[in-house]
Amino acid sequence: MTLSSPDPATAFRAARDAAFVAWLPGVAVLEADGPDTIAFLHAQLSSDVAGLQAGAAQWSTYNSPKGRMLATLLVWRPAEGPACRLALAADLAEPIRKRLSMFVLRSKVKLVVPDPAPPALGVGGPAAADAVRRALGVDAAPLRAVDVDGGGTSIGLPDGRILVVAPPAAAGAIHARLAAHAAAAGEDAWRWLGIRAGVAQVTLATQERHVAQTANWEVVGGVSFAKGCYPGQEIVARSQHLGILKERAHPFHVAAPPPAPATPVYSRTFGEQACGSIVDSVALPDGGSDLIAVVQLAAVESGDLHVGAPDGPALERLPLPYALPASAPKRVKL
Repeated sequence: MTLSSPDPATAFRAARDAAFVAWLPGVAVLEADGPDTIAFLHAQLSSDVAGLQAGAAQWSTYNSPKGRMLATLLVWRPAEGPACRLALAADLAEPIRKRLSMFVLRSKVKLVVPDPAPPALGVGGPAAADAVRRALGVDAAPLRAVDVDGGGTSIGLPDGRILVVAPPAAAGAIHARLAAHAAAAGEDAWRWLGIRAGVAQVTLATQERHVAQTANWEVVGGVSFAKGCYPGQEIVARSQHLGILKERAHPFHVAAPPPAPATPVYSRTFGEQACGSIVDSVALPDGGSDLIAVVQLAAVESGDLHVGAPDGPALERLPLPYALPASAPKRVKL
């Protein structure tokens, strides 16, 4: 696998108007195999893994007992066998494998971060599905995982991006096939589309900072409220049913270099106290940065937000591509 340095302006233009393909070194895959895989993951993750059919995918989260997200995940079931694959931030793959392994006990489940790792490729832009169809001969429908001829799997995301995971020996050839129909891009183009899609993905720097709903993960489809217990479920359910959320994830633009994950956000409404923090950010070719941050709703409504310090660069709110549910407290019948 060779990581090139494509022109950012060309890459972001393709992300807006056409299609791009990018190597994704920041994405890793955790493999779960064995007869108890589905039941085990269903009891650990926030999504309905038990209802996941072969060849289907879903967003999910893995939480601490206090309901804070340890990882955000794209989970899919291969076409054959009681197995699951979990795509997550590369810097979390081994820590999450180790933590999940603590709870395997007598379950017949094997958790592995492959070495060498299967490279991840990202295809994005309005013509992404067409590029994948022409290059790989598969239909990249949202939340479907399809085997690719020559090795690998194509997984469609709900926001239109497509993740392609390939065996190391086949990755270069698959990238070349995709590059014949899509512009070469860096990982920033992929992350930028995720930010604009309102998908706040957890990395090592942002672990245990947010409950799933405060980062909108129940809205994008990563939380099931119909399933039984899993780590943090009581906190997640209470936040949902009492309607007491005070913060949410929003995309923003800032006329400054990209702030690091976990950088605090301030507002005059909250004075010297931070009212939120950065989840991810990317530099734009024409200047400034786009980012996604979890921020107190009262501060968002004030329209006066600054990053890094109370007098730091101002944040300009960008539109979310989905509606947020009302967060007014709900009456509880006694």
